Amino acid sequence: MPPAITNMPFMTVVSGLPRSGTSMMMKMLEAGGLPIYQDGMRVADADNPKGYYETEKVKDLAKDASWLGEASGKAIKIISSLLFYLPPELNYKVIFMRRNMTEILASQKKMLERSCQSSPVSDEVMAAKFSIHLRKVWQYIEQGGREVLAVEYAEVVADPGTAVTRINTFLGGGLDQDTMRRVVDGGLYRQRS
Repeated sequence: MPPAITNMPFMTVVSGLPRSGTSMMMKMLEAGGLPIYQDGMRVADADNPKGYYETEKVKDLAKDASWLGEASGKAIKIISSLLFYLPPELNYKVIFMRRNMTEILASQKKMLERSCQSSPVSDEVMAAKFSIHLRKVWQYIEQGGREVLAVEYAEVVADPGTAVTRINTFLGGGLDQDTMRRVVDGGLYRQRS
């Protein structure tokens, strides 16, 4: 593991829809030397064999964001529906993971099947809801003038080198790009369209 980067004057928010590659991105940033803000409560499983990289506090972000300053200089995973609750006075950059909607829905369905559950909502309805949600998220981010880098999951898996270079440049440099490239595991790209 490379030495931790300790001089970033902002937090790196990794976001996206569930099953869009946010955990993979967190793993890459960790490998690159960026400290990760996580609590370790949600452990690796069959759906995310490399881990989830989450903190439970994020779930209550709409009610309490007072703790978020603790993530300054670190990467934190915040699902897209909670981006609206980021305090505007904090300094952060957003890496937004994007993935083909069919793949996201297939991955979510597989995850539900593993836990012996099913979704009462059809893929078509869920895709429409997600599309509306994503438009609102992008509008919010753009209006706030925050720096955001959209990263396509399939492109990271197909060409990690190019993706890592873009990410490192976006974050101001200093990440261990070779190590970041090596942790991208194409074998985990199981739900392809």
